Amino acid sequence: MTSQTEPETDSTTDARDAAGAPGAESGPPSNAAPVSLTDLLVREGDVAGDYLEQLLDIVDFDGDIDMDVEGDRAAVAIVGDNLSALIGPRGATLDALQELTRLAVLQATGARSRLMLDVGGYRARRRLELVAIAKNAAEGVKAHGDSVALDVMNPFERKVVHDAIADIADVRSESEGEEPERRVVVLPDP
Repeated sequence: MTSQTEPETDSTTDARDAAGAPGAESGPPSNAAPVSLTDLLVREGDVAGDYLEQLLDIVDFDGDIDMDVEGDRAAVAIVGDNLSALIGPRGATLDALQELTRLAVLQATGARSRLMLDVGGYRARRRLELVAIAKNAAEGVKAHGDSVALDVMNPFERKVVHDAIADIADVRSESEGEEPERRVVVLPDP
C-alpha cells in the first residue's frame, strides 16, 4: 500500500534557521542559547493569538483564542458562538484567515509558518467527514477496481484524505489538477 501526499514546505527547518542564523531579523545573537522547536511554535501561537484577537475586535466578534502545539506546528483555534462568517462556504474564509495569520507570524518572526487555524471546531468536524469520504472511496475502488475521483479540495483536505488512504490496504491516492481545481484520486494499488 502506498500513498502519494501533497508536498508540504517544511517551515520547521526555516524556523530553526531563522532563529539561529546570525543577522536574522528576529533571531537571537549567534552566542545565545539555541531556541527549541517548541519555543518557536509557542511564539508563533502567541503572535497568531494577538493578531486574531485584534481582528476579532475589529470585526466585533466574540471568541476565545486557544493555542497549542500539535506535532511540528502551532495550532490556534477561535472558540465561540456565531462564528460561521469566519468559516465561510466550505471553509474558504477560514483558509484565507489562516493565510493572513501565517503572514502576520512571518512578519513578526521572519520565519514561514505552518500554523493550523480552526474556527468553531470546523476543521475537526471536516476531518471526520473527510476520513469517512476516503474510506467510502476506498471501498468502492476495492469493490469495482475502478479509480474514484473525489471533489475538489483544498490542501488541508487533500492531506487528510491522503493520510486516511495510506492506512487502507490495496488502495493508493494521488492528487491531480491545478489549484484551485486540485482533487484526490483513489486508485487500486497494483
